[in-house]
Amino acid sequence: MYQVKRICRSEFVPIRNLQYHVQIWGEPAPGKVPLVMVHGWMDVAASYQFVVDALGHDHYIIAPDWRGYGKTGSGGVDNFWFPDYLADLDFLLDHYAPLQTVNLVGHSLGGNVAMVYSGVRPHRIRRLINLEGFGLPATTPDQAPQRYAKWMDDLKQLHRGQLDLRAYDAVTGVARRLMKTNPRLSPDKANWLARHWAAPDIDGKWSILGQAAHKVASAHLYQVEEVLALYRNLSMPVLSVEASDNSLALWWKGKFTLDQYHERLKHVPQVEIAVINDAGHMMHHDQPEILAALIERFIA
Repeated sequence: MYQVKRICRSEFVPIRNLQYHVQIWGEPAPGKVPLVMVHGWMDVAASYQFVVDALGHDHYIIAPDWRGYGKTGSGGVDNFWFPDYLADLDFLLDHYAPLQTVNLVGHSLGGNVAMVYSGVRPHRIRRLINLEGFGLPATTPDQAPQRYAKWMDDLKQLHRGQLDLRAYDAVTGVARRLMKTNPRLSPDKANWLARHWAAPDIDGKWSILGQAAHKVASAHLYQVEEVLALYRNLSMPVLSVEASDNSLALWWKGKFTLDQYHERLKHVPQVEIAVINDAGHMMHHDQPEILAALIERFIA
């Protein structure tokens, strides 16, 4: 089992009619800039533990479980809307850093949230680090009928139980699933992470701590023009971190490429691109020491 070096504490914060679960490492102090770390799709705040352990300085770190993930409830909704993440983050910063800027790190979905939020509230962010929050392929208005139909069809599947996430007989099954998805994940880290990524249900099965409703397609088309306007409004230095494995090529099969993402980044006023070798999309699991060094160098 992976041996944790820095112990976190859990807090529950009332945010928009939800009790938001937040993991905290370290203590606030005068002159110490909070480091806020937001996770990706079907992940949890505890996923950052390996990076936190690799950081060389005594940071005050705030990492929430997004709504419908980990120990944060969903409020009973049957689908999730991207703007809610922005508002949740805004309320979270009101609670933990009402009078100061923060350093913000976001992975994947969390990276997209971080980029958009920072374009809306640039005065709240000192440094922004985006870990493969690439965004989505461009869309055109003629795709709207198909997209709305997909959204409604997904909702029907959800309510019929056809989108339910698989449960595992034992936590070891969860660990094996994590290692199958990410072959670079070592057994000690997988066994530790499995106990935070899933929990036993009333039948003794280990269920993933992510609501199946997250699998419902968004009803709204991705608007690249809006995203670029927000990118242009990023007044803080931005570090865009990529893994050496090309996840976009794997996911989108040419419909959205790394070159296209780099073209979008040209709209960011101050941006640096870094690549972590021997890593896939879950770079915070694959190379936590390298990622930690990048973060500390950038926010120093």
